[in-house]
Amino acid sequence: FAELIRTPHQTEGPFYPRDWQDDADNDLVVVRGEATRALGQVMHIEGRVLEVSGRPIAGAGVEIWQCDARGIYLHPSDEGGDRRRDRGFQGRGRTLTDDGGRYRFRTIRPVAYGSRTPHIHFKVDPPSGRRLITQMYVFGEKLNPRDGVLNGIRDARQRDSVIVRLETADRIEAGAFAGNFDIVLA
Repeated sequence: FAELIRTPHQTEGPFYPRDWQDDADNDLVVVRGEATRALGQVMHIEGRVLEVSGRPIAGAGVEIWQCDARGIYLHPSDEGGDRRRDRGFQGRGRTLTDDGGRYRFRTIRPVAYGSRTPHIHFKVDPPSGRRLITQMYVFGEKLNPRDGVLNGIRDARQRDSVIVRLETADRIEAGAFAGNFDIVLA
């Protein structure tokens, strides 16, 4: 049998969320207690967490974090001065994979900031304890060829495995995008 392409390890980045106490579910577009929903274009991202053999991994914790539509993370080092975070965007979320290894998030289409191409950070904690931190990128983004973190993945097949094609998702939610991001653990 042919093994699946392992998802590459990548940096957690400087803005891993410090606070997971409040609303941190798998819908980042609506924050409990906030009157407005997130700025930006809604995106549904789903996928499976798999072993290289293709066997699904049930019960894996999946966390995501990303900047808001203004390019600001939910992190004390990325706010302040004239930088005001979108309070309607949750900034981070978590869920568990089901028996088929599936996960799902409702978030916003990631945006570029600084020299970084649009991306979403992922942390996967499977029951086996083989944690993986990686990032998901959007196919066709103009900054992809110049992003140092993305292009730090030397193996082209692994690099391609973290770049996701988005399609319109009106069948799920009017005006939204959707993408599939399978994560393969070593």
